[in-house]
Amino acid sequence: MNTKGDFFMARHKVEISGVNTASMKVLSSEETKNLFRRMKENDPTAREELIEGNLKLVLSILKRFNRRNENLDDLFQVGCIGLVKAIDNFDISHGVKLSTYAVPMILGEVKRYLRDNNSVRVSRSLKDLAYNSLKEKERLTLEQGKEVPLEEVAKSLGVKDYEVITALDSMKSPVSIFEPIYNDGGDTIYLCDQIEDKKVASSDIDINLALDNAINDLEEREKYIIDERYIMGKTQMEIATELGISQAQISRLEKNAINTLKKVLK
Repeated sequence: MNTKGDFFMARHKVEISGVNTASMKVLSSEETKNLFRRMKENDPTAREELIEGNLKLVLSILKRFNRRNENLDDLFQVGCIGLVKAIDNFDISHGVKLSTYAVPMILGEVKRYLRDNNSVRVSRSLKDLAYNSLKEKERLTLEQGKEVPLEEVAKSLGVKDYEVITALDSMKSPVSIFEPIYNDGGDTIYLCDQIEDKKVASSDIDINLALDNAINDLEEREKYIIDERYIMGKTQMEIATELGISQAQISRLEKNAINTLKKVLK
């Protein structure tokens, strides 16, 4: 692998984690449904075919992280974990496309990996202040025979209160939201289970379901263009070449589809 740019050149033979990106297949909607039916009937090969048929989706999502100084083999494998989770938990009876369901899960896995592997660097001056604060607090506590507040430590060191607090906080080990906080021998409760996500309201879920239904009601060509543009991240010119029509026609069809979706969501 020469450069990051080579990784995303679809027409060149580029291997990532042993997979030739040029030979990746894309499943049609009907093929996907049939494979899920076979998977439900315990067909051992259906799951593998679903994974292989959606690797290009993982690849398209990784374009967003192309500029990061990360090992793309690692990111691809992490993205595939998200894809496998999506496939294992997907329910075709809900009428939602696999790609719509899988994208957030793939993104979530990649972002979690980047977060957990991103070491937090603390400056030398902050470390020194934290060390001096602890040392001074211990001295004052022994001198006064009682616990000393941080405000008094800061005053003794000749710095602001918040500087001492920041310095001491910087030395604490970060806690993952996936840290188990309780286990009674049954289901484990994680920290994230106790955190309220104020950004996701029931109205957001309703909007997403309405949007999925609206996309499914589009004409086949419009639906294809929306998927390729906003899920696969392709340009109008790339789609025009695939469909054998002009970019102007793609632009018009895309605008019609977006206007239709806007009307449904009003």
